[in-house]
Amino acid sequence: MPSESAGATGRCYCGASRLCAAAPVTVAYCHCRDCRRWTGAPIAAFAAFTAGDVTFEPALGPGVEFVSGVRRWACARCGSPLAATFSYLPGQAYVPVGLFDNAEEFAPRSHANVGSKLSWLHLADDLPRSEGSGRDRLNTAP
Repeated sequence: MPSESAGATGRCYCGASRLCAAAPVTVAYCHCRDCRRWTGAPIAAFAAFTAGDVTFEPALGPGVEFVSGVRRWACARCGSPLAATFSYLPGQAYVPVGLFDNAEEFAPRSHANVGSKLSWLHLADDLPRSEGSGRDRLNTAP
């Protein structure tokens, strides 16, 4: 596993799964029902990394795919969500922001799937919003 000086570090709730990552490609909110169920939150926030720029210890296993094209991993011990990949975002891995030791530094830059957002959730920001997946913005994020 890379040293802490290599980038951001984090862990699951129980500490059995740890991660180290370079700078994210982007950070985004997701309002879709699938991400809400997976995180247990009314909105999810994920940091996106080029697949090789985030490592987990222990290494991620095969993961699960309950929705076609969406693979997710969770800690085998405590069940914390660890990472997700999406077939429409090739070469990227998405990690929940709350896992990072320096989560304060991972401010979202956009909203995805606002067409699925909960009606009572109101966020007063001027970030770009996509009704759907936001794949165009996420695939070309600076």
